[in-house]
Amino acid sequence: MITIDHVSRRFGDGPDAVVALDDVSIEVKRGEIFGVVGQSGAGKSTLLRTVNALERPDSGTVTVDGTVITGLEGAALRQARHKIGMVFQHFNLVGNRTVSQNVEFALEAVGVKGDERRRRALEMLDLVGLGHRANDRPAQLSGGQRQRVGIARALASEPDVLLSDEATSALDPETTRQILDLIKRLSGELGLTVLLITHEMDVVKRICDSAALMERGRVVEQGRLAELITTPGSRVAAELFPVGEPHRIPGHSIVDITYADLSADRPVIAQLARDFEIDLSILGAAIENVAGVQAGRTRLAVPDASTTQVLTALRAQGITAWEVQAPDVQAQEVTA
Repeated sequence: MITIDHVSRRFGDGPDAVVALDDVSIEVKRGEIFGVVGQSGAGKSTLLRTVNALERPDSGTVTVDGTVITGLEGAALRQARHKIGMVFQHFNLVGNRTVSQNVEFALEAVGVKGDERRRRALEMLDLVGLGHRANDRPAQLSGGQRQRVGIARALASEPDVLLSDEATSALDPETTRQILDLIKRLSGELGLTVLLITHEMDVVKRICDSAALMERGRVVEQGRLAELITTPGSRVAAELFPVGEPHRIPGHSIVDITYADLSADRPVIAQLARDFEIDLSILGAAIENVAGVQAGRTRLAVPDASTTQVLTALRAQGITAWEVQAPDVQAQEVTA
């Protein structure tokens, strides 16, 4: 649905030039929610803006539903943008217009006439649960309600793609959860393809099917969350399931195991200890619901002599397991 192919963007010239995007390639499949995560300055917003040509890349192409957006100008570009809705971080509502009129504003640009414009605006407000606030002003709404208006406005032109630019970063945790759940519900009900950017892993964890991690204008890792979770050494998985930095323990190897949809009543670690008659220490653990399944990571200290046996036994059960290289520093002896 969205193909970003070797896109680069540089601001300025000479030694002071800023490389915002450096040969970025991402593919978002139809109907999925794809999250681009990274710290400020990673290039996320610039990337998002290339999808609706608010930002033009220096090289590379962006294709949306078969149309090469980077090759369009004038009326053709305006027409293509009608199928791409965008939700902003700071709502961008017009204060002297009612809630309904703010949603209608998006329809004025595409030539929808008065009665039809009003009908569709009310339909969108009902969809986001704000039909009863249609005649209020934005100042009368909470932050979460204003963001719902922003979503209704973005959906008014019946787009196939929804872009979300840090849409929840200005909201409190509970309101953030409500907005994310709304986006996920609307994606399912309307068949929307959603590309969102965020610096919060909790956003990715809650609603995304796939994700890409960006640093300094480059994509350093991407894929389906279900696959990244069980990829040894995945940085996305490590951010989703933080278990701390590994520390070397004399006489022990550090082993990480990750799993998805593993039944909680399987005493995997206890069974290993019994089978091999060894002491296993749990150094850290995290369990979350990601991409609709329960998944997690556990870090173990395993006696050196038993490491190969333990890794083989875990993998035989369909559990991803690998040895983690820890800094060579002195640590206290770990007991079971």
